[in-house]
Amino acid sequence: MGPGGPRLGVNEQNKEPKPKSIKEVPGYVWRVVSKFFYRLFYIFKLVWETNPLILIALLMFALLTGVIPVISSLVSANVLNTLAEDYTIAQTTKVFTDDLMKDVMKLLIWQFVIIFGTSLINHGRTIVTRIAGDLVSNHVSVKIMKKAKEVDLASFDRPEFYERFENASREANSRPLQILSSTFSIVSTVISIVSYVIVLWAVSAWAPWVIIAMSVPSAIISFSYRRKYWFYMRHRSKDRRQLSYYSGLLTNKDMVKEIRMFDLSDTLIDRHQTIFKKYFRGLRRMFLAEGAWNMGIAVVHSLINCLLFIFIASGVVNGDTQVGNYSLFTGALSSISSGVSSLISTTASIYEGTLFIDNLILFMNEKRTIKPDVEEPLHIQRHIPHEIELRNVSFRYPGSDHDVIKNISCKINAGETIVLVGLNGAGKTTLIKLITRLYDPTEGEILLDGRNIKNYDTQELYSIFGITFQDFGKYAVSVKENIAFSNIKVEIDDEKIQKAAREGYAEDFINKLPNKYDTPLMKYFEENGIEPSIGQWQKLSVARAFYSDSDILILDEPTASLDAIAEQEIYDQFDELRKGKTTIFVSHRLSSATTADNIIVIDEGKLIEYGPHAELMKKHGKYYELFSTQARRYITDKNSEDINEG
Repeated sequence: MGPGGPRLGVNEQNKEPKPKSIKEVPGYVWRVVSKFFYRLFYIFKLVWETNPLILIALLMFALLTGVIPVISSLVSANVLNTLAEDYTIAQTTKVFTDDLMKDVMKLLIWQFVIIFGTSLINHGRTIVTRIAGDLVSNHVSVKIMKKAKEVDLASFDRPEFYERFENASREANSRPLQILSSTFSIVSTVISIVSYVIVLWAVSAWAPWVIIAMSVPSAIISFSYRRKYWFYMRHRSKDRRQLSYYSGLLTNKDMVKEIRMFDLSDTLIDRHQTIFKKYFRGLRRMFLAEGAWNMGIAVVHSLINCLLFIFIASGVVNGDTQVGNYSLFTGALSSISSGVSSLISTTASIYEGTLFIDNLILFMNEKRTIKPDVEEPLHIQRHIPHEIELRNVSFRYPGSDHDVIKNISCKINAGETIVLVGLNGAGKTTLIKLITRLYDPTEGEILLDGRNIKNYDTQELYSIFGITFQDFGKYAVSVKENIAFSNIKVEIDDEKIQKAAREGYAEDFINKLPNKYDTPLMKYFEENGIEPSIGQWQKLSVARAFYSDSDILILDEPTASLDAIAEQEIYDQFDELRKGKTTIFVSHRLSSATTADNIIVIDEGKLIEYGPHAELMKKHGKYYELFSTQARRYITDKNSEDINEG
């Protein structure tokens, strides 16, 4: 769907359509339940992949947690019954024998053993849950990072995919283990409920079923509102992103200077609050509605529990049951009631959680298209000049209805230097992304040494490019690592690092740093981190391109943030470095175009001129217009330009 049109939330597109007739209800229920269990088993699989012992340990704790409360209740009831009998005997005989005391002590010892065991189990479960929490969170985060490494760059241009990616990353830290713990909590609760039903059977076969039946309306309300909350969160995802955006602006160290100078803080806070009020209004309505329903159901539950307690108490008064059994049976009723309530709320919570896990599942199922089109990918011959040819290449971004590259055909000969020229938004950087196969053309094909680039091994293809992007990377690591990141597959060579820094004219400022090449950059992690200027960052990015073991050099605005002197120095250095390499420049400063073999002029995605500088100047076309305009400004206001560019 094109920009500006209505867009569904992340999971609304996959939302199960509601039944239109009674006949469709069973199928609808089956689909909802099957999807629920699919998501649940997916989470179990994630935890099993992390460490199978986590599942085994949590299952063991769940079984023990389910059985121990019932055993504790039975022992407590026996203690009360024994005390009551011993008291009656003692009052009748006026003698309290050691045998009577031994009976009580045995039961008390068992009771304390159970209390101690319960404490150990709870602490053990807490330890396992904490350890598992970090392990599972890390495992899921690594899976997301590995998947992000594989997915097409074009996927990140689709709003629904990027939203899904953000949601998956956010949920990765807590959801899987939270759902797993809740699932095992259900196991414990079911064991307890079944055990208490068996206990109550002795006094009344129908009492537990009354409690369970009364929980059905609560279950319906709970599941209904869990789905409503999920749908609301998905539907209002834009509001949540805006809240995060505005709060993030005020804590962004790169933005705080401008925000302070322009006095934007109150404006941004007001916008945050306006969006929050709109966002919270719907949540509040749901909170109040669900609360009202639950309060009404709670009143009915309390009345029924009261009647059942009276029924059990009358049995004690009539002598049909012992005093200790009153605490056992009423405790069983309360436990069944609270257990069923817990079962409903926990199951609803799991259901809600599995809906959110859809973000992770859909993200992990994203298909990769940037891969070799043949079973046996071609291998690239290294360390030679390469020929690049574009044949009728067009491209449009995902979700867009117009081409940003329009039917371009041209050939870049092996060892040739090409300069891409055009106004901002003409499509120069997009063309670079197509040549490097970060994107695939919508139409046409791109050839490397006469073969379609889709036939080559993708990672091998990437490795032949030494590239500096316009929006170059700034890494919070040392200076040395910043340069070495362009050839990370080999061990860092200090001499080559220094040579690349020298070639990129970064050496002078690096040698003035406290720890030179070992100086950490940015203050994200290290207190002694240095914040380079934008020009210094650009020199590092150029040095990174020089350090790479590349056959094709691509420089997208490599000197945009440098002063005129540094720019000229780097271009002089390029003249030496590009020998024997196919080189592509993207630059607004057309002085660099004069030494190129050929110039490609792009206008609104079309190739409108092609040829060397002298030839294009004679044509008096678009290139002549751009070059002459820039040259006139440089001649008439040279000093001013140099100062501004610095």
